[in-house]
Amino acid sequence: MAKEIFMPKLSSTMETGTLLEWFKEEGDRVEIGEPLFEILTDKINIEVEAYDDGILLKKYFDADDQIPVNHVIGYIGQANEQVPAESPGESGESSEQPAQQEIETEKVEKQLVATSVISGEKPRATPAARRVAQTEQVDLTNIAGSGPNGRIHIKDVNQYVKEGQVHSKITPLANKIAQAENIDVTTISGSGLNGKIVKQDISTAIQGKSTKEPVSSEKRRKIGGMRKVISDRMSQSAFTAPHVTLTSEVDMTKVKELRTQLLPIVEKQTGLRLSYTEVIIKAVGLVLSRFPAVNASFINDEIIYNDAVHIGLAVAVPDGLMVPVLKDVNQKGLADLTTEAKDIGKRAREQKLSPDQLKGSTFTISNLGMYAIDVFTPIINQPETAILGVGRMLEKPVVIKSDIEVRPMMTLSMSFDHRVIDGAPAAEFLTELKRVLENPFELLV
Repeated sequence: MAKEIFMPKLSSTMETGTLLEWFKEEGDRVEIGEPLFEILTDKINIEVEAYDDGILLKKYFDADDQIPVNHVIGYIGQANEQVPAESPGESGESSEQPAQQEIETEKVEKQLVATSVISGEKPRATPAARRVAQTEQVDLTNIAGSGPNGRIHIKDVNQYVKEGQVHSKITPLANKIAQAENIDVTTISGSGLNGKIVKQDISTAIQGKSTKEPVSSEKRRKIGGMRKVISDRMSQSAFTAPHVTLTSEVDMTKVKELRTQLLPIVEKQTGLRLSYTEVIIKAVGLVLSRFPAVNASFINDEIIYNDAVHIGLAVAVPDGLMVPVLKDVNQKGLADLTTEAKDIGKRAREQKLSPDQLKGSTFTISNLGMYAIDVFTPIINQPETAILGVGRMLEKPVVIKSDIEVRPMMTLSMSFDHRVIDGAPAAEFLTELKRVLENPFELLV
C-alpha cells in the first residue's frame, strides 16, 4: 500500500512549511533515511529524510509552495500503484502516529544542528548537487549557489558544468568581449578550428544584436525561501494588527557613564565588550516584567499573558532578517546578556542557529542605531503584541533646568497591537522605559 509523504510539524508554533526543493523525481527509487525534500520553517532550511522504502509515485507541490503542516505532499510505494490525482489534504497517518513525528522532529533538529556546525568548513549544497558535483569532478567552492543563504542546488552545478564546456570552445579574447557585451555564446556557431568561437564570431553577433529591438536592462527575481517567509509574515502582521507607534526621546548620558564603568569589569569576566544594545535589552526586560499586557501574545482571539520574558533580537542576514531569542532576560545580569547576545548575533549571521534559538519570543527589539536613522515604524513580530525600534544616539542641544546643554539623545519607537493594548498603557510602558534608561543604575539592583 502506498505511504503518504506529509509536511512535518517541526515545532509547536509551526502552521505551514515552504517547500524549497525535491531531491527525487517521480519514478525514482527512495530508501529509508535518504534526503527526500527540503523545507523552510522559522527561516531555517531543514532536509527531511524518507521514512519508507519504495518508488516516489507522486509529488503534489512544487518549489516555493507553502503547505499546511500534516498535509499530504506526495506518495511512496511500489511501481504502478494507484494514488490520488490531487493531494487528499491532511494526512491520516500523521495524526495516528504522533510519537513517530516527534522522533522525526527531534532527528531533523539534531541533524540541522550537526550540519550547522560544519557549515563554515564546506559549501552548503543539497545532496543531489553533491552527487552531480562528484560525478562531474567539480569543486563546489567554485560555484555560487542560487538557493537560500547561498545553498548550491543541482541546477547550479549543471549550469557550472555547461559553462565550463562552453568556455572550452571559445578563445579567451572572444569570451571577454562576449561577457562585456552580454552575448550568449551558447547560441553562436564558431568559425575557428574544430568549431571554436573566435573574436569575429562575437563581432558578428554584436552587429546582429544592434539591429534588434532594444531589450530592457531591468533585473527581476522571484522571491522565495526566507525572503518569501518574511514577505508573508510582515504582510500578515501589517494588515491584521492595527499598528500604533509611539516615540520618545531618551537622554543616554547616564547609560554612557554606566557602560564606561562596566566595560573593564564585563570584559574581564566575559572577554567581550559591553554594548548599548545589552543595556537596552536589560532595561526592556526589567520594564516588561512590570507590564504584562506588553509582554503578551495574541493567538486565536485570546490574550496570553506570558510569565517569562523572552526577547527577540532582530539581526540582519544576507537576503533577510532573523530574530534569535534571549530567554529569561529579566533574570540575567549584563555580563550574561553580553555573552548571549553576542553569541546569537554571530550564529544568526553565520546561519548556525538551532530551531530552539528562534522560538518563544514574547517581545522584539529592532536596533538600527548603527545607521543614520533616528525614528522608524517597526512591524510587530506576531503573535507578540509590541516591538521596540531603537534609533541612533546623537549629540543634541537640550534644555536642562533652564540651561542649554549638549546631551547624547536617542529615540525609541514602540509599535503595539491596538487590539490588545490601548494608548495609555503603551505610553506608560515607554515612559517607564525612558525613566529606567535615564536612571540605569537601577539595572544593577
